[in-house]
Order: sequence, then structure tokens, then C-alpha cells
Amino acid sequence: MKATLISKENNEAKFTIEITAEEFENAVIDVYKSQKDKFVIDGFRKGKAPRSIIEKKYGETIFFEDAINKLFSLHYPLALDELDLDVIDNPKADFSELKKGEGFTITIEVACYPEIEVKDYKGVEIEAVKSEVTDEDVEAELKKEQEKNSRTVTVEDRGAENGDITTIDFEGFVDGEAFEGGKGTDYPLTLGSNSFIPGFEDQLVGSKAGDHVEVKVTFPEEYQAKELAGKEAVFQCDVKKVEAKELPELDDDFAQDVSEFDTLAEYKEDVKKNLTEKKEKAARTAKENAAVDKAIENAEMDIPDAMLNTQVRQMLDDFSRRMQSQGLTMEQYFQFTGMTLDKMQEEMKPQALKRIQTRLVLEKIAEVENIQPTEEEVEEEFKKMADAYKMEVEKIKELLGDRELEQMKKDMAVQKAVTLIADEAKEA
Repeated sequence: MKATLISKENNEAKFTIEITAEEFENAVIDVYKSQKDKFVIDGFRKGKAPRSIIEKKYGETIFFEDAINKLFSLHYPLALDELDLDVIDNPKADFSELKKGEGFTITIEVACYPEIEVKDYKGVEIEAVKSEVTDEDVEAELKKEQEKNSRTVTVEDRGAENGDITTIDFEGFVDGEAFEGGKGTDYPLTLGSNSFIPGFEDQLVGSKAGDHVEVKVTFPEEYQAKELAGKEAVFQCDVKKVEAKELPELDDDFAQDVSEFDTLAEYKEDVKKNLTEKKEKAARTAKENAAVDKAIENAEMDIPDAMLNTQVRQMLDDFSRRMQSQGLTMEQYFQFTGMTLDKMQEEMKPQALKRIQTRLVLEKIAEVENIQPTEEEVEEEFKKMADAYKMEVEKIKELLGDRELEQMKKDMAVQKAVTLIADEAKEA
């Protein structure tokens, strides 16, 4: 085998692999030996027919395809190593004329990983993110806890208000005709939740149990059901019940009910402490993201289409698996949302590009800075994995192959690169 680089520009490499007549013949012999048992030839026991007889009956090229595949799978990785090519996509291969007893040439075109130049990633200027917790933040958190511990009471002495839960029967009509999906019975609708068509809930404000309300709305132009988009509709609604949320008092008893603390003051302090931890963590994440974004802006790279398309396909596959876990096929999702495959791919491209740029820049910075996880850090990561999967550390190590271990170390190095960039960043 001889590999020769023809060209490498714009992240596209073109090279040849020359296969000698001897290599080709040996591959054909190997294929014949592995497949001869498949052929039944008159006058020969199964698996005993000579190669020449099989080729005479089925053609001399009968073993060529498998021989070529065998040679390609063997020599293609060797050629990449010899030519120092780091590829990102399946190659396009063209073969010269194949003849028995002769060698041939494979001409290959393949996309390569782009060259990355990182610069000015230390000391980038970013906007400071506040992590201070205010009294208003604490009060809002207490309000959420009140809501979680609220009870509903039937309202009879007033009309429904925003925040109330109305139980309704409804049926919708367009041009006097009922439409599919426009009917519901004993439906709990929280007014002000904006879960129905714009304007629907507003027209139920003031209603009481036993009222009949005629609700007139217009479906949005971008409504998922295309046959209803932009259409005027009338819903005949019967209000069967109105309920309001009754919040518990904020006092020591409340604190004792929802926490381990005896007083409201202690509980508030704990709420503030937890909010502070959350905000500091969120601020750190925001700082890291901003610093990485600046590093990407300052880097020079040209992402090949093949790399972008591969990332989009992976994101589509991930999305499809999530839909399947919810009992939906992609076809059903497209039907319900009005989305198309082409539109989704286009919408995913900016995010896909950002993912690629982020990973490449961080990997390059880790390389430039010679960032590697220590043995202690790797062991700690093993412990985290063991805890997460409720397994012994040694078992985790057994299950991880060399490739998985290297990927884990690379991921750790990338995260350390993020830490480096963020720690060196200047907040304005």
C-alpha cells in the first residue's frame, strides 16, 4: 500500500491509496476461502469447488467487492495515520478499473477537522453578573412555597378573577360548524394562565358557577392546526365551578410545616442562604459562558459543512429519542406542530455551530496550555460516576474501555480550560 496526498485545502483532503496486484490477489484469496462454503457446484462437494470453477460460473469479479471492502477497511486508517489526517466525515472513494491480476488505485476525498487558532483568551472582558439576594427575592420564594401549600375553596359570593380555577364545559364553532379538538368537559382552567387562545380566559372573568358564556376569539395566524389559523371562532362555555387558592399565613406554624425550622425568621435565613448559593452558582455559570463566548469570538476557524451537518444529525437523533420517550414519533411531532424536517434542521444549525465552535476552541486551549487532569482528579471522577450509577469504583473502571477513558480525560481537560478562561476574565 502506498498513500499519496494530492491536496489539502479548505478543510478538504484528497489523496490516493495504491493497492498492488499482490495485495489485491491475496485479498481475493482470503474472500474465496471465507465464502467457498456458500457455493454449490455440480460435481463438487459443498465448499470444495476450486476458485477457478466458481469464477467461471459466476464471473471472475465474484469476489472483487468483498476483497475491495476488506482492503479499504484495512488501508484507509493506515493512510490517515501516514498522511496525518484527522477526518470528520465518511470519505468519498473512487476506484480505478479493476482487473484480475492487476493492482488498482483508490482516490479519496474527505472532510478534515479545521485548523484552530486561539488567541486573546486570557483576560477577556465580560459584563459582571450580580449574585446578591434581595429581600424581594426571599419574599418571592416564600410566595412560591405558599402557593405549593395552598388549598382551593369554592367561590360563591363573587365572580371569577384572574388566578381562580374555573371548571368548564366548552365547545367551539367556526362558521357555525363544530371543529375537531374544540370540545371539553369538566376542564379545569386557571384564569390568567394564558393556556388557552389569547382572549379566551379574559372573557370568563366575572363569571359564576351556573353561568353560560359565549366566548369569541380569533385563532393566531401561526396556530398549529393550519385549518384554524387566523379563523374567528365562538366557544359556548358552561361554568360549572369557580375555585380560589387560599394561601396559608406566613408565620412560625407555616415554617414548622414546610421546613425543619421552628420559627419563620430561621426559615427565612435558610431560604436566603439557599438562594445565595443558587445565584452564586448561576453567576459563575454565566461568567464561564460569557468568557468562553469571548474566546470563540477571538479564535480563527472555518467549520466545514460536513462537520455542521453531522452535528445537526446528532441533535435530530437526540430530539427524536426524547420524543419517543414521550410516546411520539417525529412524524406525529411534525403533524402536531406544523414543523418540517428541513425547517427544524435550519433552526438547529446556529446551536449546532455554537456547540462545535465551543468544543474545538476549548480543546485547542487545553492543548496549548497543556491542561490535563491529575490522577487524583480522575479518581475523583470515577467516584462521582460510581455514586451516580450506584456501583463500585473498580467496576466502573472495568466497564470503561480505553476510548471511553480517553474521552473522559478529554472532557475533564475541556472543563479545566473553561475554569482557566473564567478565572482570568475581567468583569466590567
